[in-house]
Amino acid sequence: MNPNKLILPSILGICGMVIGLVGLVSSPRVTLAASSSGNAPQEIESPTALSRKYPASILQWEKFILKSAQENQLDPNFIAAVMLQESGGNAEAYSSSGAVGLMQVMPCDGIAQSFLCNGQPCFRNRPTMQQLYDPAFNIDYGSRMLAGLIKKYGSQQEALYHYGPIDVGYRYADAVMSIYSTYP
Repeated sequence: MNPNKLILPSILGICGMVIGLVGLVSSPRVTLAASSSGNAPQEIESPTALSRKYPASILQWEKFILKSAQENQLDPNFIAAVMLQESGGNAEAYSSSGAVGLMQVMPCDGIAQSFLCNGQPCFRNRPTMQQLYDPAFNIDYGSRMLAGLIKKYGSQQEALYHYGPIDVGYRYADAVMSIYSTYP
């Protein structure tokens, strides 16, 4: 085999790795930090300001998004991406499956109370529809759910898989992550 034919693929591979490393290091959302035990670096999400690129329908909730982001140690742009996908920023949103408000949380009442898990309502420990129509409460509750799912499953992608509709696989997670990467 001619060694000259290996040069171009090698150069392209090295360029791809360099671009990937530069993107990782320069990302405003991810900080690499070594743990106190000296183990390998870990990703730490650092809350930042909400991107001004989001539509006004999302930016109007900035105060609540920033508060929930800080309290739940989430990037506000991640919360905003979920909100944009779920409701488009419409606090009165109500889905055909019974999800309510900005973050489209399933309540304990309404049509959601008819969904049974082991013979009992699946969402019996959730807030009411009335509570979830309050924008501040809805954003906070949805953000706490997301933070808990990230902690449980170890990544935003897996958390979104479990947060979103049960019948769409990773399409929901991919859609939210696409929005999240579009509004840095």
